[in-house]
Amino acid sequence: MLKTLAVSNYRSLRNFVMPLEQLNLITGPNGSGKSNVYRSLRLLADTARGEVIASLAREGGISSTLWAGPESFSAAVKRGDRPVEATVRQEPVALRLGFQSDEFSYAIDLGMPVPSASAFGRDPVIKTETIWHGAQLRPSSILAERRGSMVRVRQDGGDWDTVSSQLQPFESMMERIADPQRAAEVLMLRDQIRTWR
Repeated sequence: MLKTLAVSNYRSLRNFVMPLEQLNLITGPNGSGKSNVYRSLRLLADTARGEVIASLAREGGISSTLWAGPESFSAAVKRGDRPVEATVRQEPVALRLGFQSDEFSYAIDLGMPVPSASAFGRDPVIKTETIWHGAQLRPSSILAERRGSMVRVRQDGGDWDTVSSQLQPFESMMERIADPQRAAEVLMLRDQIRTWR
């Protein structure tokens, strides 16, 4: 069972964290972001199917799915004294999705690639992925971690085993590293996500 959903910079969900119970009801007026909660869950499910980049492309690319508002709000805006105004982005482009479940937690960070002359230079890439045990992400609770093209998995004794150093920026570690011998947690989480409806 999912216990928490976390979404950052996806459409109208800037820094969204929602505790979940066995039954959850999402209500609100039209245009308040209800559909974006469902879409973010679909994107998380697509990571287990190796389709997250293609799903973002179908939505118009990462640029059209990112939070379009300001990165922060001044005190005057929070009080309602000044209107919300667009600003120049200072932070890196990042779409972050994650969840906590009974057994494992997972987070993925998607962003823009290093600038190049490639025809795919605006396609999103997977920057990091992390699977951990428990509610809080701590170095000691990490079970599998992907940074760039490298994936490492914690072994029973606590040592790290690098299972790949050639993952493509569009490939999720759940798509390529789900091995019952070397990365059992990745396989178990992938299979769990694939049961989502």
